[in-house]
Amino acid sequence: MANVQIGDFCSLNPLELFQQVTAQGEKVRSLKAEKAAKDEIDAAVQLLLSLKLSYKTATGEDYKAGSPPTEFAPISNGPGDAEGDDFVDPWTVQTSNAKGVDYDKLIDRFGSSKIDKDLINRIERITGHKPHHFLRRGIFFSHRDMNQILDTYENKKPFYLYTGRGPSSEAMHVGHLIPFIFTKWLQDVFNVPLVVQLTDDEKYLWKDLTIEKAYQYAIENIKDIIACGFDVNKTFIFSDLHYLGLSPGFYKNIVKVQKHVTFNQVKGIFGFTDSDCIGKISFPAIQAAPSFSSSFPHIFNNREDIQCLIPCAIDQDPYFRMTRDVAPRIGYPKPALLHSVFFPALQGAQTKMSASDPNSSIFLTDTPKQIKTKINKHAFSGGKDTIEEHRKYGGNCEVDVSYMYLSFFLEDDDKLEQIKQAYTSGALLTGELKKMLIETLQPLVATHQQRRKQITDEMVKEFMTPRKLAFDF
Repeated sequence: MANVQIGDFCSLNPLELFQQVTAQGEKVRSLKAEKAAKDEIDAAVQLLLSLKLSYKTATGEDYKAGSPPTEFAPISNGPGDAEGDDFVDPWTVQTSNAKGVDYDKLIDRFGSSKIDKDLINRIERITGHKPHHFLRRGIFFSHRDMNQILDTYENKKPFYLYTGRGPSSEAMHVGHLIPFIFTKWLQDVFNVPLVVQLTDDEKYLWKDLTIEKAYQYAIENIKDIIACGFDVNKTFIFSDLHYLGLSPGFYKNIVKVQKHVTFNQVKGIFGFTDSDCIGKISFPAIQAAPSFSSSFPHIFNNREDIQCLIPCAIDQDPYFRMTRDVAPRIGYPKPALLHSVFFPALQGAQTKMSASDPNSSIFLTDTPKQIKTKINKHAFSGGKDTIEEHRKYGGNCEVDVSYMYLSFFLEDDDKLEQIKQAYTSGALLTGELKKMLIETLQPLVATHQQRRKQITDEMVKEFMTPRKLAFDF
């Protein structure tokens, strides 16, 4: 077995750490039996102790030979570590509840505000547009300072949109479309600039990817993002690995954030441990920096006072809680946020879709046949075991994945309500509900594929080129 280096602990999960501790223990015993040089034995013992510390940090338990970890409960984001509580951080979403994460509890834990009817009505009144169905149905359910953004808009002052994507695979899945569909609507109704960050550096740090592969994934994902219909005159899309070398303003803001956040703070916010590589520990500042207009001097004419609005899934909120804490200390406005619920895996709402598990997701590259097969085979059902029981007792829309997906992608409110009533009463069977979802997603994915085919490398380059957009500042 090759020697383990401390830097390699970065990406090890608890079981891998257990195996490394076991192997290193064997090595120490072997060296002692062979009466190796004292320096060599001491170095091996130090590595063993480091591995044991990493294992305890990751699992909360001391290493015990022959007793591999059976489960792993990471550090929680805030209070609420009681059994059965949800776990949410930027990399992991877990819940034991078939209905999914308890978002009201999450609002309390994260200290955000619920998007209520008054706020939705205000958005409609100010913009003159019917609220997006993601707002009407509570898919975007939480916010920070959205009323402040609306005040800014009413006072004819500028703001901009910022969202992003971590390119962990070449193909995106339908859940990845949610923030971009909503961001496109926000850009259309408010007519504001948009910056989109591709965190290919993050994926290199967290995943088993080369830098070249991470950047390639970013370019492929950018094609999917452009295919959502964004206007090149109003939108700047950038990869961290590419833009950081082109923008001193972006890097200066990263350094400002880094200076004002301690290691203890990032450990508390993100659950980092002493064995995490320094790239992970410093990365949050890179995701924070686009929140500040001076990171994009070509767009905002070097202005530092323009607030941004960030539509994102709520698992990204820890980054921006940190950002909002730092912002006034470095002379910038706090970013406002709009949080979405998680898009559930086909197997159920206990976790979100994963780009690394093809059967948990409907990918934007799937054929109509693959979509049909995945939904029929894998989509978790809220129906009863037999037709007779289902007709008598009805299905449960709160846990049925096909209904959940329709709530995201079926725009007709009346039709969705009819489906809910029919399924709940037992008039609509699980197979029929799945068929409705298949007939909704097949044309949606096919249309996206056709648009994506029109995206050329030259178009990608144009979106990624730092430049003035169609706004004057």
